[in-house]
Amino acid sequence: MATGLLAMSLAGPSHAQSPAVGATPDRAAALATAFPDIDRIFTEYARTAHVPGMAWGVIVDGRLVHTGTFGVQDVTTQAPVTADTVFRIASMTKSYTAAAILMLRDEGKLSLDDPAERYVPELKALAYPTTDSPRLTVRHLLTHATGFPEDNPWGDQQLAVTDAQMDALMRQGIPFSTPPGLAYEYSNYGFAILGRIVTNVAGMPYREYVRTRLLVPLGLSDTTLDAPAVPPARLAHGYRWEDERWKEEPPLPDGAFGAMGGMLTSLRDLAAYVAWHMDAWPARDGAEAGPLRRSSRREMQQVWRTATALARVLPGGGVQLQSGGYGYGLRVSQTCEFSHVVAHSGGLPGFGSQMRWLPEHGVGLVAMGSLTYTNWGPRFDAALAALSRTAALVPRQPQPSAALVGMRADVTRLIQQWDDGLAERIAANNLYLDVAKERRKRSFEQLREKHGACRADGPLVAENALRGEWVMPCERGALRVSITLAPIVPPKVQFLSVRSAETTAPPTPGPTTCLQ
Repeated sequence: MATGLLAMSLAGPSHAQSPAVGATPDRAAALATAFPDIDRIFTEYARTAHVPGMAWGVIVDGRLVHTGTFGVQDVTTQAPVTADTVFRIASMTKSYTAAAILMLRDEGKLSLDDPAERYVPELKALAYPTTDSPRLTVRHLLTHATGFPEDNPWGDQQLAVTDAQMDALMRQGIPFSTPPGLAYEYSNYGFAILGRIVTNVAGMPYREYVRTRLLVPLGLSDTTLDAPAVPPARLAHGYRWEDERWKEEPPLPDGAFGAMGGMLTSLRDLAAYVAWHMDAWPARDGAEAGPLRRSSRREMQQVWRTATALARVLPGGGVQLQSGGYGYGLRVSQTCEFSHVVAHSGGLPGFGSQMRWLPEHGVGLVAMGSLTYTNWGPRFDAALAALSRTAALVPRQPQPSAALVGMRADVTRLIQQWDDGLAERIAANNLYLDVAKERRKRSFEQLREKHGACRADGPLVAENALRGEWVMPCERGALRVSITLAPIVPPKVQFLSVRSAETTAPPTPGPTTCLQ
């Protein structure tokens, strides 16, 4: 099988981000040293798992900086996979559906807490599991909190359902595994209903609304819900490996359930779509490029329905943790290495795909394969580990407010030389009730006696705009200072900690840690 590997910049619309604070100017070059390892990880998997064709990419600060391809898009013609080959992405469609719902919400045409039956009358006759169950809401549908039973095996085969058939299904009723709003349970049916809401609220078919209001404005010309419209020379065929050979899976149509899994796209388009979501971070001033405002995209990428946390003991010792849940059409998690991971996978007979990105690091991965339920998870874990080993996978650090910078200077002067007037000016009304002013003054004197004169040249490391810490190098050792400002204007110090430090090195916010 042919293997082609290449690196390139993102074609089409740019969604470039400001580099992560603390990154070196050559961060992209440093991260690029991991690309051969990433290519090896994916190609080895392709060979051992008998994946006919796959394509993958690495996104850094809004640009597709590396792509890799393997194999063929059609085992009969042996046409090679390229970055322009179009694959089905199955459940990754759900984030496009969620974006459409939020666009309608932002336009004032619906509320996420509206009852779903307001927009889909067929739901009015639902028989709820208990008399005190809440009515199903749009938010329940977006977050897999409907109480409908998990339906992956069934849902894959519903893409051909017509609107009339879906109407009949809803009128027959939907069984509940739990009352709405109590638990996370993945529901393709729920996202199919969201597609119907888009249709009814927008006044045009879901497929047309997504195309004209989302895909076209983003320049995603390879992304479509209309499989027959894809040029045959660019279409990846899907296969399963059975009886020591590939067997082609029959293509699935896009019907009334398309909102849950009917999308097709290319590597370039998928990378541009992920870059658009990544560009919502960090929150900032400036014009909105649309078609969905940045705050709504960030809203999609936060946990709105928690899922079961997972932990396992690693073979070499230590613990691997993953916790999180579901946002709007996206999975959101936290691991021992990364405090914010956004992702979604997609699987259908003949296909498997995944997108995963680290909003605080400005780095993302995308991949698509033409084997039934191509399993990308462990490969993405290994790829992120390879990027981490470069030491260039660093998070974007919060920036301090002017108030925090000013208070840092005032607190530093107070530590160096106590002044009653300055002590009063910096303090919120709780500061000397929590620890008396005279006690704080004595503790500062004792620290100066222990450490000698201390300098003010340590950098301020912000946890957020109103909380930060810094290290003051001294004649003997160092001091570590932490402050939090109060929610008043002007902000004053509500929390102050000054203690001996073991090192003069500045604070370095690290990743989430797990018990060893």
